[in-house]
Amino acid sequence: MKPLIDNFPDLLKSALLTLELTIFSILIGLLIGLIFSLMRISKIKILYFFSYYYSFVFRGTPLFVQIFIIYFGLAQLEFIRDSILWAVLKKPYWCAIIAFALNTGAYTSEIFRSGFEKIDKNLVEAANSLGLSNLKTFLTITLPIAIKRSLPAYGNEMILMLKGTSLASTVTLLDLTGTAKYIISTHFNPVEVFIFVGSIYLFFTFLIHTFIKYLERKFRYY
Repeated sequence: MKPLIDNFPDLLKSALLTLELTIFSILIGLLIGLIFSLMRISKIKILYFFSYYYSFVFRGTPLFVQIFIIYFGLAQLEFIRDSILWAVLKKPYWCAIIAFALNTGAYTSEIFRSGFEKIDKNLVEAANSLGLSNLKTFLTITLPIAIKRSLPAYGNEMILMLKGTSLASTVTLLDLTGTAKYIISTHFNPVEVFIFVGSIYLFFTFLIHTFIKYLERKFRYY
Protein backbone atom coordinates (compact mmCIF):
# COMPACT_ATOMS: atom_id res chain seq x y z
CA MET A 1 0.00 0.00 0.00
CA LYS A 2 2.92 2.36 0.59
CA PRO A 3 3.51 3.04 -3.14
CA LEU A 4 -0.18 3.96 -3.49
CA ILE A 5 0.01 6.33 -0.54
CA ASP A 6 3.24 7.91 -1.75
CA ASN A 7 1.87 8.37 -5.26
CA PHE A 8 -1.65 9.40 -4.24
CA PRO A 9 -1.23 13.06 -5.36
CA ASP A 10 -0.12 11.87 -8.80
CA LEU A 11 -3.03 9.44 -9.00
CA LEU A 12 -5.47 12.18 -8.01
CA LYS A 13 -4.02 14.50 -10.65
CA SER A 14 -4.22 11.77 -13.29
CA ALA A 15 -7.81 10.97 -12.28
CA LEU A 16 -8.76 14.60 -12.84
CA LEU A 17 -7.04 14.50 -16.24
CA THR A 18 -8.99 11.35 -17.16
CA LEU A 19 -12.23 13.03 -16.10
CA GLU A 20 -11.31 16.17 -18.04
CA LEU A 21 -10.51 14.22 -21.20
CA THR A 22 -13.76 12.31 -20.88
CA ILE A 23 -15.95 15.40 -20.38
CA PHE A 24 -14.40 17.43 -23.21
CA SER A 25 -14.44 14.48 -25.60
CA ILE A 26 -18.06 13.65 -24.83
CA LEU A 27 -19.25 17.26 -25.16
CA ILE A 28 -17.47 17.82 -28.47
CA GLY A 29 -18.44 14.35 -29.68
CA LEU A 30 -22.08 15.02 -28.76
CA LEU A 31 -22.13 18.13 -30.95
CA ILE A 32 -20.39 16.26 -33.79
CA GLY A 33 -22.74 13.32 -33.42
CA LEU A 34 -25.86 15.47 -33.47
CA ILE A 35 -24.73 17.35 -36.57
CA PHE A 36 -23.73 14.20 -38.44
CA SER A 37 -26.90 12.36 -37.44
CA LEU A 38 -28.95 15.18 -39.01
CA MET A 39 -26.74 15.01 -42.10
CA ARG A 40 -27.31 11.25 -42.20
CA ILE A 41 -31.11 11.62 -42.35
CA SER A 42 -30.85 14.53 -44.77
CA LYS A 43 -32.18 14.16 -48.30
CA ILE A 44 -29.12 15.97 -49.62
CA LYS A 45 -26.95 13.18 -50.99
CA ILE A 46 -23.56 14.82 -50.46
CA LEU A 47 -24.36 15.36 -46.76
CA TYR A 48 -25.64 11.81 -46.43
CA PHE A 49 -22.58 10.21 -48.01
CA PHE A 50 -20.12 12.44 -46.11
CA SER A 51 -21.72 11.54 -42.77
CA TYR A 52 -21.98 7.87 -43.76
CA TYR A 53 -18.28 7.50 -44.62
CA TYR A 54 -17.18 9.53 -41.60
CA SER A 55 -19.08 7.10 -39.39
CA PHE A 56 -17.83 4.09 -41.36
CA VAL A 57 -14.16 5.11 -41.06
CA PHE A 58 -14.12 6.03 -37.38
CA ARG A 59 -16.25 3.08 -36.28
CA GLY A 60 -14.35 0.67 -38.49
CA THR A 61 -10.85 1.48 -37.27
CA PRO A 62 -9.38 1.11 -33.75
CA LEU A 63 -9.22 4.19 -31.53
CA PHE A 64 -5.59 3.25 -30.88
CA VAL A 65 -4.81 3.70 -34.59
CA GLN A 66 -6.77 6.95 -34.81
CA ILE A 67 -4.93 8.63 -31.94
CA PHE A 68 -1.57 7.52 -33.34
CA ILE A 69 -2.35 8.89 -36.79
CA ILE A 70 -3.53 12.23 -35.41
CA TYR A 71 -0.59 12.69 -33.05
CA PHE A 72 2.29 11.03 -34.88
CA GLY A 73 1.04 10.85 -38.47
CA LEU A 74 -0.07 14.45 -39.00
CA ALA A 75 3.22 15.66 -37.54
CA GLN A 76 4.98 14.07 -40.53
CA LEU A 77 3.19 16.39 -42.97
CA GLU A 78 5.17 19.55 -43.62
CA PHE A 79 2.15 21.64 -44.62
CA ILE A 80 0.56 20.77 -41.27
CA ARG A 81 3.67 21.87 -39.37
CA ASP A 82 3.70 25.11 -41.36
CA SER A 83 0.03 25.84 -40.78
CA ILE A 84 -1.84 27.45 -37.91
CA LEU A 85 -3.13 23.98 -37.00
CA TRP A 86 0.30 23.02 -35.71
CA ALA A 87 -0.23 25.15 -32.59
CA VAL A 88 -2.91 22.64 -31.60
CA LEU A 89 -1.72 19.40 -33.21
CA LYS A 90 1.74 19.54 -31.64
CA LYS A 91 0.21 19.13 -28.20
CA PRO A 92 -0.67 15.58 -27.12
CA TYR A 93 -3.55 16.85 -24.95
CA TRP A 94 -5.45 18.33 -27.89
CA CYS A 95 -4.57 15.48 -30.21
CA ALA A 96 -6.06 13.05 -27.69
CA ILE A 97 -9.25 15.10 -27.36
CA ILE A 98 -9.58 15.40 -31.16
CA ALA A 99 -9.17 11.64 -31.60
CA PHE A 100 -11.57 10.81 -28.77
CA ALA A 101 -14.18 13.36 -29.91
CA LEU A 102 -14.12 12.19 -33.54
CA ASN A 103 -14.39 8.58 -32.45
CA THR A 104 -17.26 9.03 -30.03
CA GLY A 105 -18.89 11.47 -32.47
CA ALA A 106 -19.12 8.70 -35.06
CA TYR A 107 -20.83 6.31 -32.64
CA THR A 108 -23.05 9.09 -31.30
CA SER A 109 -24.19 10.00 -34.81
CA GLU A 110 -25.40 6.43 -35.33
CA ILE A 111 -27.14 6.38 -31.97
CA PHE A 112 -29.02 9.62 -32.66
CA ARG A 113 -29.72 8.66 -36.26
CA SER A 114 -31.51 5.58 -35.01
CA GLY A 115 -33.43 7.70 -32.53
CA PHE A 116 -34.54 10.18 -35.20
CA GLU A 117 -35.58 7.49 -37.65
CA LYS A 118 -37.80 5.75 -35.08
CA ILE A 119 -39.91 8.86 -34.49
CA ASP A 120 -43.47 8.52 -35.74
CA LYS A 121 -43.85 10.81 -38.77
CA ASN A 122 -47.45 11.44 -37.77
CA LEU A 123 -46.25 13.38 -34.72
CA VAL A 124 -44.29 15.77 -36.91
CA GLU A 125 -47.19 16.18 -39.32
CA ALA A 126 -49.58 16.85 -36.42
CA ALA A 127 -47.24 19.51 -35.04
CA ASN A 128 -46.99 21.20 -38.44
CA SER A 129 -50.76 21.12 -38.82
CA LEU A 130 -51.04 23.02 -35.53
CA GLY A 131 -48.90 25.79 -36.99
CA LEU A 132 -45.56 24.96 -35.37
CA SER A 133 -42.55 25.88 -37.45
CA ASN A 134 -40.09 23.19 -38.49
CA LEU A 135 -37.52 24.55 -36.02
CA LYS A 136 -39.96 24.60 -33.10
CA THR A 137 -41.22 21.13 -33.99
CA PHE A 138 -37.65 19.86 -34.01
CA LEU A 139 -36.71 21.50 -30.68
CA THR A 140 -39.89 20.65 -28.76
CA ILE A 141 -40.91 17.28 -30.21
CA THR A 142 -38.38 15.56 -32.48
CA LEU A 143 -35.20 16.23 -30.48
CA PRO A 144 -36.57 15.36 -26.99
CA ILE A 145 -38.09 12.10 -28.27
CA ALA A 146 -34.87 11.17 -30.06
CA ILE A 147 -32.84 11.93 -26.93
CA LYS A 148 -35.11 9.80 -24.75
CA ARG A 149 -34.89 6.82 -27.11
CA SER A 150 -31.13 7.21 -27.49
CA LEU A 151 -30.23 7.59 -23.80
CA PRO A 152 -29.58 3.91 -22.91
CA ALA A 153 -27.26 3.40 -25.89
CA TYR A 154 -25.65 6.80 -25.44
CA GLY A 155 -24.99 6.07 -21.77
CA ASN A 156 -23.06 2.98 -22.85
CA GLU A 157 -21.09 5.08 -25.33
CA MET A 158 -20.17 7.57 -22.60
CA ILE A 159 -18.84 4.72 -20.46
CA LEU A 160 -16.89 3.32 -23.41
CA MET A 161 -15.39 6.75 -24.01
CA LEU A 162 -14.34 6.96 -20.37
CA LYS A 163 -12.48 3.68 -20.73
CA GLY A 164 -11.15 4.73 -24.13
CA THR A 165 -9.29 7.63 -22.54
CA SER A 166 -6.86 5.06 -21.15
CA LEU A 167 -5.18 5.28 -24.57
CA ALA A 168 -4.09 8.84 -23.80
CA SER A 169 -0.98 7.36 -22.22
CA THR A 170 0.15 6.23 -25.68
CA VAL A 171 0.75 9.89 -26.61
CA THR A 172 2.67 10.71 -23.41
CA LEU A 173 -0.27 11.93 -21.32
CA LEU A 174 -0.23 10.69 -17.73
CA ASP A 175 -3.86 9.79 -17.32
CA LEU A 176 -4.94 7.16 -14.78
CA THR A 177 -3.68 4.25 -16.84
CA GLY A 178 -0.43 6.01 -17.71
CA THR A 179 0.26 6.84 -14.07
CA ALA A 180 -0.61 3.29 -13.04
CA LYS A 181 1.88 1.91 -15.56
CA TYR A 182 4.57 4.26 -14.22
CA ILE A 183 3.98 3.25 -10.60
CA ILE A 184 4.03 -0.44 -11.54
CA SER A 185 7.28 -0.03 -13.49
CA THR A 186 9.00 1.50 -10.45
CA HIS A 187 7.44 -0.48 -7.59
CA PHE A 188 6.41 -3.77 -9.26
CA ASN A 189 3.00 -4.03 -7.57
CA PRO A 190 0.50 -4.39 -10.44
CA VAL A 191 -2.37 -5.99 -8.48
CA GLU A 192 -2.71 -3.24 -5.86
CA VAL A 193 -2.34 -0.43 -8.38
CA PHE A 194 -4.78 -1.79 -10.94
CA ILE A 195 -7.39 -2.59 -8.29
CA PHE A 196 -7.14 0.97 -7.01
CA VAL A 197 -7.21 2.53 -10.48
CA GLY A 198 -10.01 0.20 -11.56
CA SER A 199 -12.02 1.40 -8.56
CA ILE A 200 -11.63 5.00 -9.72
CA TYR A 201 -12.85 4.08 -13.22
CA LEU A 202 -15.76 2.25 -11.60
CA PHE A 203 -16.65 5.36 -9.58
CA PHE A 204 -16.62 7.51 -12.72
CA THR A 205 -18.82 4.90 -14.41
CA PHE A 206 -21.24 5.16 -11.48
CA LEU A 207 -21.40 8.95 -11.99
CA ILE A 208 -22.21 8.52 -15.68
CA HIS A 209 -24.82 5.86 -14.91
CA THR A 210 -26.47 8.15 -12.34
CA PHE A 211 -26.47 11.06 -14.78
CA ILE A 212 -28.14 8.97 -17.51
CA LYS A 213 -30.78 7.77 -15.05
CA TYR A 214 -31.48 11.39 -14.14
CA LEU A 215 -31.93 12.29 -17.81
CA GLU A 216 -34.22 9.31 -18.34
CA ARG A 217 -36.46 10.60 -15.54
CA LYS A 218 -36.34 14.11 -16.97
CA PHE A 219 -37.46 12.94 -20.42
CA ARG A 220 -39.92 10.30 -19.20
CA TYR A 221 -42.97 12.24 -20.45
CA TYR A 222 -41.79 12.32 -24.08
